[in-house]
Amino acid sequence: MSTFDLFDDTPAPDVDWYPDWLSRELADRMLTALIDEVAWRQDAIRTPRGRIPLPRLTAWQGEPDAVYVYSGIRNVPAPWTPAVLELRHAAEQICGVRFNSVLLNRYRNGNDSMGWHADSEPELGDAPVIASVSLGSTRAFDLRHRATGAVQTYRLTHGSLLVMRGSTQAQWQHRIPKAPAVQGERINLTFRRIASPARASG
Repeated sequence: MSTFDLFDDTPAPDVDWYPDWLSRELADRMLTALIDEVAWRQDAIRTPRGRIPLPRLTAWQGEPDAVYVYSGIRNVPAPWTPAVLELRHAAEQICGVRFNSVLLNRYRNGNDSMGWHADSEPELGDAPVIASVSLGSTRAFDLRHRATGAVQTYRLTHGSLLVMRGSTQAQWQHRIPKAPAVQGERINLTFRRIASPARASG
């Protein structure tokens, strides 16, 4: 450790990072299965310019009462599908948490993206554990510290797992920026636990 390291107060998110969590063979199988078995949709969000489609496809699965509202979209869970359930059980073993829901995002190519946000809705609780599984094309995942603007970037590879814990959602925002050079698609599953069902109509 250098003298500089002793005085380095650069903020760091509370995350666990497993770049090779799944074998290549299992990751390939999961990607193919999810493309086929999930009922993908393209939601729209309200903006000052009216409703615009999200730049990605999404799905929400989970226990019947795991209703989740974000960006004015009310997500009523569809039943768990086989590949999603298999990944959920594997993520629970690593995280020591029982997840009751998952948000799936399908990025069809590098032009699909997700802007800066935090998963800080009240129904997730004060310090949510969120397990993010990535399949398909590698994409950058940026975390930005709210107070300092410091950014930390992870390359989310095929079969990787990133777990966000503690105060990460309260103190950091995250995004998947556009990557026009990326031609392949990517599926991301963020397993979470709804602590109290959403009641807003969205």
